[in-house]
Amino acid sequence: MKILIVGAGATGIAVGVRLAEAGRDVTYLVRPERRRRLERHGVTLTEPAGKHVLDASAVTADALTGPFDLIVVAVKASALAAVVEDLAPAVGPTTVIVPLLNGLRHLDILSDRYPARVAGGLMKIVATVDEEGGAVQMTPLAEITIGSLSSDSPLGPIATLLDVPGLTVIDAEDIRLRLWEKWAFIAAAGIITCLFDNTVGRIQEAGGRRYIEAAIAETAAVAIAAGYPPRAAAHAQSVQILAEPGSTFTSSLFRDLKAGNSTEAEHILGDLADRARDLEIPTPLLDLTLVRLRAAEIDRLDPAN
Repeated sequence: MKILIVGAGATGIAVGVRLAEAGRDVTYLVRPERRRRLERHGVTLTEPAGKHVLDASAVTADALTGPFDLIVVAVKASALAAVVEDLAPAVGPTTVIVPLLNGLRHLDILSDRYPARVAGGLMKIVATVDEEGGAVQMTPLAEITIGSLSSDSPLGPIATLLDVPGLTVIDAEDIRLRLWEKWAFIAAAGIITCLFDNTVGRIQEAGGRRYIEAAIAETAAVAIAAGYPPRAAAHAQSVQILAEPGSTFTSSLFRDLKAGNSTEAEHILGDLADRARDLEIPTPLLDLTLVRLRAAEIDRLDPAN
């Protein structure tokens, strides 16, 4: 079975390397400059157990042909609009598209363009891209959860395809609930670390525990009002990660903000704020964080800076 991974950032590389090591047929869809780099240097994944360097098969949109059996979309939300049409040659009548993006807006975008081909997907991993363009996985956790968005589209073969050493795969019947749980968590993480400009450990040390708990409760309230109340275990995990004393944890929103990169603020926080307003749920900490991130984006795009 042929697998197309859209994007060669931290998530795309972490997934692609594991699949390729297990003998899966993996191709990356990337921009031209990224393709040249991958073809020269391969893909690199550094994780707690060691370093992996593999040759990579990469293609640009103008040379993409298909169909592929599985398309894993692993770009940032800000790049999604640019790749939706690029996927067309790769999508056949039995193709399954699994996006590993945060939030939910991307499901509507992809499903509108490729009806009945899109599944729900999320990945739990703490990873980033190093200066050489390789992926750095900072903890052993690498868990993919997939699930059908309709009752008549079983994903067993896709789960089997993804089930390789180094990846934990869950085929979930309640994928929409799990997507909401992750969204509530990453939004709370973004609020906490971006609003207070620090790690969760430092924020707690400074007396911020009550604001951490308030942010978790705020995003959970939106999920509850939308009909997807987080399970007790998911809530407990959020508290454990975001309120651990001494923790150096930061959100991907925070890391992008500090690096001066574009962020997924609108996809993660802006969309959640819009839904909160529609549901008449007050989100004061979310709203404050959005102002901060939007102001930072204005600064980033200002030619005078």
